[in-house]
Amino acid sequence: MGLSHVDRKGKASMVDVSAKAITDREARAEGAVVMSQEAFGLVKRNAIAKGDVLAVARIAGTMAAKKTAELIPLCHPLPVSGIEVEAILDPKLPGVRVTSTVRVSGRTGVEMEALTAVSIACLTVYDMVKAVDRAMEIRDIRVISKSGGRSGTYQRAARTGGTR
Repeated sequence: MGLSHVDRKGKASMVDVSAKAITDREARAEGAVVMSQEAFGLVKRNAIAKGDVLAVARIAGTMAAKKTAELIPLCHPLPVSGIEVEAILDPKLPGVRVTSTVRVSGRTGVEMEALTAVSIACLTVYDMVKAVDRAMEIRDIRVISKSGGRSGTYQRAARTGGTR
């Protein structure tokens, strides 16, 4: 199977999806921001000077999913029908875990929208907390499931032991 975004001459090109059937599609992605205990405590107490880190991260992720085609050159603009972004504190990291679920009825999947939502939500956490902890790490951004379309359903195998 070749790369879908490369034409016969080897040049990057947007995939023509006009012949594909419109189906309900969904993608879920996840990622994490690992931070110091001090930073984690401040986020938990909602004591970061810039405001409510988790709420702003959720909003940023939602906004980002809607702008994916503007950010990723060969992505199709999609009429997204649903976006859920969750940012929760995880004391095991310590830090913030972000998940997104994006839905569309369309001719192409929404994996990139789900990944963009998680990426920007994690970057937002970093931006809001960097004054306290510049050594934070953004980790493990990945698709965890997708459904719909010709390739069917994908479910990432569960991992044990948290982040890598």
